[in-house]
Amino acid sequence: MDQQHRLEIRLRSFYDLFNSRDIDGCLARMTDDVDWHNAADDTREIGQEAVRGYWVRQFALISSRVTPMQVRFEPDGDAVVTVDQVVRTLDGSIRSHTTVLHRYRLRDGKVARMDASPAPAGIGRRI
Repeated sequence: MDQQHRLEIRLRSFYDLFNSRDIDGCLARMTDDVDWHNAADDTREIGQEAVRGYWVRQFALISSRVTPMQVRFEPDGDAVVTVDQVVRTLDGSIRSHTTVLHRYRLRDGKVARMDASPAPAGIGRRI
């Protein structure tokens, strides 16, 4: 199995951890100084504890599920994951259903940076 395939498996399992709300499991796959995109506020969360706080606040307000549909690797080594993202209110009503791109910079097999952006027109869905 080549390096990219191992990283793809690791990234896909990261989404399983996130969807099951295993924050500690997710943080274990990040560098201590991770730089994470806070999509809700369009700001950055720096460090594992900042990401933990962001997710705790997020999970208290909404229920989101992200499912990786495609993983590709850029020439610079970054991984770009196309995800199906469903955001629900806490009572279960769908707030949004979109396709999003997550771009990961990896260091020593761990997430060092993540950026989120809408998928280009024609890819996925928006509700």
